[in-house]
Order: sequence, then structure tokens, then C-alpha cells
Amino acid sequence: MFDRLLKSLLAPAPEPLADTDARLALTALLVRIARSDHDYDRAEIDTIERILAERFGLDAPEVSALLIEAEGLEAAAPDTVRFTRAIKDAVPHEDRLAVVESAWAVVLADGNRADEEDALMRMVANLLGVGDRESNMARQRVAQG
Repeated sequence: MFDRLLKSLLAPAPEPLADTDARLALTALLVRIARSDHDYDRAEIDTIERILAERFGLDAPEVSALLIEAEGLEAAAPDTVRFTRAIKDAVPHEDRLAVVESAWAVVLADGNRADEEDALMRMVANLLGVGDRESNMARQRVAQG
């Protein structure tokens, strides 16, 4: 599945993703955000695992398998634009707000907001069609909750 999804993401005009591929693309995007400050720590991994379990109803072994596959995809994928385009094509706008909220949860998980994370979040939210105001509100909801 990894090779097929990577080829799909790299295609000039990729087809909309199946649910399992969209799930993998979302997870890889969360991993990319967590790694953007060059400190992929346990708090961020735990947050990603919690998001996957809650969002997709996965048990611990399923979460672990998805995360391992997503880490490989993230390392192999050339740019963030491909993930966001795949997610934007597969996910309705209101659910993309939840994606941005999940991404903010990963950024805030370790208690440090690095400049690299903020810059990536601005780009990701924009590419997902989520405005700065909506993204800031999502960040505030995560920080309060």
C-alpha cells in the first residue's frame, strides 16, 4: 500500500484517495508536523496515537501499524503539498477543520511551539482551505481543552 500511495501522491493528477489511503496521508502529515522542529518526541507520538485511535476507532496494534507505515511514507514523500492536496480532495471542509485541530494538538503536545512548526501549520491550514482565523481558533480550542 505504501508504494501505491506514494506513486499516487507523486502523480501529476492524482486520483482521489480511498479511505485507507487518506488515513495514511493524514497520519503522515501529522508525523511531518511533529518532525518539523527536528524533535519527534514521545509526547507528540502519544498525541498522534490518541488522535488515530479516536478519529478512526483503531485499537493499539492497528494504531502502531498505521504510525509505522506513515513514518516511512513521511520520510519518503518529497513535500507537504502532496499530503495536503490528497487530504483536501478526500475530506469535506468541516472535517478539514478537525484535521487542523489535530495538527495543532501535535504541535502543542510537547509544550514548545517552534518557528518551523508555526510556519508549517500556516502552510498546511492554507493548503487545506482553512483560513488563518479558523486555524487560530482551532489552536485555541486545543490549547484550552
